[in-house]
Amino acid sequence: MQQDQQPRTKRSRLLAGALAAGVAGAALAGGMVANTLPVFADPVHVDAPQQSFGFADVVSKVSPAVVSVRVDEDIKPAADDEDDQAQNPFDNLPRDHPLRRFFDIPGGPGGQGFPGMPHGRQAPRHAVAQGSGFFISDDGYLVTNNHVVDGGSKYTVVMDDGKEYNAKLIGTDKRTDLALLKVDGGDRKFTYVAWGDDDKVRIGDWVVAVGNPFGLGGTVTAGIVSARGRDIGAGPYDDFLQIDAAVNRGNSGGPDFNLEGQVIGINTAIFSPSGGNVGIAFAIPASVAKDVIQSLKDNGSVERGWLGVQIAPVTDDIAEAVGLADAKGAIVTLPDNETPASKSGIKTGDVITAVNGETVEGPRELARLIGNDRPGSKVEVTVWRNNKAETINVTLGNLSALDEAASANGGNSQRVPTNPSSLSGYGLTLTPSEDGDGVVVTDIDPDSTAAEKGMQPGDVIVSVNGKSVTSRRDVSDALSDAAKSGRKAALFQLRQGDQNRFVALPLSKG
Repeated sequence: MQQDQQPRTKRSRLLAGALAAGVAGAALAGGMVANTLPVFADPVHVDAPQQSFGFADVVSKVSPAVVSVRVDEDIKPAADDEDDQAQNPFDNLPRDHPLRRFFDIPGGPGGQGFPGMPHGRQAPRHAVAQGSGFFISDDGYLVTNNHVVDGGSKYTVVMDDGKEYNAKLIGTDKRTDLALLKVDGGDRKFTYVAWGDDDKVRIGDWVVAVGNPFGLGGTVTAGIVSARGRDIGAGPYDDFLQIDAAVNRGNSGGPDFNLEGQVIGINTAIFSPSGGNVGIAFAIPASVAKDVIQSLKDNGSVERGWLGVQIAPVTDDIAEAVGLADAKGAIVTLPDNETPASKSGIKTGDVITAVNGETVEGPRELARLIGNDRPGSKVEVTVWRNNKAETINVTLGNLSALDEAASANGGNSQRVPTNPSSLSGYGLTLTPSEDGDGVVVTDIDPDSTAAEKGMQPGDVIVSVNGKSVTSRRDVSDALSDAAKSGRKAALFQLRQGDQNRFVALPLSKG
């Protein structure tokens, strides 16, 4: 019996092997079985935490630090403006004039005004706006949005227990939409929250938003971080966290917490075709807010470095035209006024590729890197010029000087001069500028590559591949030189009014 069972067991194992191989398995000669099914890699598997959780612990800890911010604003009526055309036409009448008595105009016996006519002196209208904020210290400093407090004449902070305090505006920063208020609570120590490290925040992490939507008071919503580094066109320092927690009007200035109760963002904007929550909100990262708020607390304002250039992204065409391997960096045009960049030797047409050794991916990164430095600090700016990299030392100015600088262009580049000549192949009709600075595009073929790239009549071609041009011949020679050097595209510097930009046109079309 024992001898008999051994071969049977062997056959059973062979049969089991054949079944395990599946129906597609083939029995080969000699009783061998082969598995012809493909072998797949293991799918993604995540070990999710088994314990149940909620947000109640986080909310109970942080809620006392989150407040409602009420902003009172006095709106001057139009009739208070002496030059306003709607001013009451009877205001100039003598006080004892019978028309005043008859029409009951202010200054007369009745003092109510002519029905349907604006009063000569109306009382200022009163408006109230509401937003959210949160304490960052126990002595009453609190953070909110600039657009919440903008235009306010009085600020009131409403605690989660209903108690109200007057607040003083310490400073604002419009460029990042942040503001700092201070509450004097006497002996009271306010519950406050700490900044978190948003660099550690991952897409998909939980976030809890606490605020004052629609003036309802402390309201909590939860969701996830759905994107990072969002640019919504709000300014040069856009670097928003995108969250899907419900955020509505009145949530502005309110904090977004991680599950440790730390602030990782400040709600500032929503995407909403309807005006209500659609699950896309944008928050200022804590790393940005922390530095700005500290500067407001120390100085009442934010000082940023200023390079003094106009910049544009480096497209693939521009990279090809200037000889860059990758379409990275920011191409420079200089304004007419003197700036730190022009003083240091940076030129129009340079491509800034790094600041202090840190790579510049595009204009937004350059603005952020320069803005993070203080006025007066020295930075190393790496530029790509004439097919090689150069390092230029620049002493930064103060960004506020940008508002004082004025660029003036005395010429009228829109005027169409006489004797135009054609640059065939590009669909451009050109003529020298009347002031001798550049060549004016007087006509353009709407089906040409130049038109596709955005060139238009009235543009002044200032240079081609960094060479100044004053005639059609100069343009043609610059194109020929670019072709001889092996370039596939030529870089045109264009001026329209006081604005400069760059367009790269492929040489094969010329």
